[in-house]
Amino acid sequence: MDDVIIGLEIHVQLNRLESKMFCGCSTKYHNSPPNTHTCPVCLGLPGSLPVINRKAVESGIKVGLALNCHIEEETLFYRKNYYYPDLSKGFQISQYDYPLATNGHIMILGDDGIERNIRINRAHMEEDPGRLVHAGTIDRAKYTMVDYNRCGMSLLEVVTEPDLRSPKEARAFLDKLKSILEYLDVFDGSLEGAMRVDANISLRGGDRSEVKNISGFKGVEKALSYEITRQRNLARRNIKVVQETRHFDELRNITVSIRSKVGAHDYRYFPEADLVAMRIASWVPAIRDSLPELPDSRRERFVRQYGLTDDHAKSLTTEIKVADFYELVAARTAPKIAAVWIADVLKGELNYRNLGIESFDPEHMVQIVQLLEGDEITEHSAVAVIRDLLDKKGSSPQEIITSRGLGKAEDDVVEKAVAEAVAECSAAVADYRAGSERALNYIVGQVMKKTRGKASPGEVHDLVRAQVERL
Repeated sequence: MDDVIIGLEIHVQLNRLESKMFCGCSTKYHNSPPNTHTCPVCLGLPGSLPVINRKAVESGIKVGLALNCHIEEETLFYRKNYYYPDLSKGFQISQYDYPLATNGHIMILGDDGIERNIRINRAHMEEDPGRLVHAGTIDRAKYTMVDYNRCGMSLLEVVTEPDLRSPKEARAFLDKLKSILEYLDVFDGSLEGAMRVDANISLRGGDRSEVKNISGFKGVEKALSYEITRQRNLARRNIKVVQETRHFDELRNITVSIRSKVGAHDYRYFPEADLVAMRIASWVPAIRDSLPELPDSRRERFVRQYGLTDDHAKSLTTEIKVADFYELVAARTAPKIAAVWIADVLKGELNYRNLGIESFDPEHMVQIVQLLEGDEITEHSAVAVIRDLLDKKGSSPQEIITSRGLGKAEDDVVEKAVAEAVAECSAAVADYRAGSERALNYIVGQVMKKTRGKASPGEVHDLVRAQVERL
């Protein structure tokens, strides 16, 4: 998609804090009745004065450093004026000329399988507006309700340069950003509204559209794919793309026009008179020293320390909870075997059930890997044990193995099954002797059926080959 140009504006809620950006209201508003976590400050009532949450600013600096940004020596808050129901005071406290961080970058895997550098223009702080609940779709709603519980939450807006070239790359960038934020422990992506995306998209040489407030990563891909198709269809009909703001309707998987695109001058930015400028240069060294190991560094260490493939290391380090889980298991088992079973098997079973890694006990994974190492169960049995544990059909690996008879078959049982299968599959034996390797695999399959998967496929393959070649 060489003609596609995409830039993202990602609004990240710094929701690991105890209080909001400019007031003392609790951030634990989720699952609370509407409009119960508010005060005169976050509602902007006359006479109320904002006070900056220092921990929020420190969290913002952490993110800026992790995104390889330059942290400005001084930062300043502005008033961004617009009249919309989600901000009762008629303006948003944000940043303009003096953002917190500028000129960063992170690496993602491009559509061509090659790592690409995506530049970050800036990261600035602001307060979150309230949440609008429409009675129907945004363009057809009969009325709209507003909940101000979210109003005043600490937001960090990360703005990329227009370096992305496809919806898939946009998704890859968002996945990478989410991973970094979770490693920094400044963000809980499981909460509603934790990350919202404005996507700017154009075809080379044309005007851009902005799709506002997309809530999910799949939604971003779908919205961008729809916009690419819409803009290409307009171009084929020689219709000019209008620069405008659009909304992604998740029910219909389309974007709809909301308003003509506004520019910075329309917001009439001016410095927030109730908040002084902050000199933050002296904060940076201590915050930099406190940064944890980040996903890329941890991936490189997994390759170096545990001898993993880059693909396995990447799969295990994308989510910090998975990386921590793996290191607990690898400390007591063979690291390479643990990596294969966690990255290739356990994660797949969890994804199928829409579960997180916290749904599986690392002690159970240790036991399963140790049983595999000791050649006490087959791979087939290990998969069955994992599935039963996830489906709550047993309390421990050993209980499941015992109750279902999943222990590895004795050698004499396997040898008997091999002899029977070879005798019963004379046609397959003839095909193999005529040069068909697939025929040997058929006989192996018959042995596995006879042993109910309790034999090692590799061992059975060797035994069958030896038996057939002795005939």
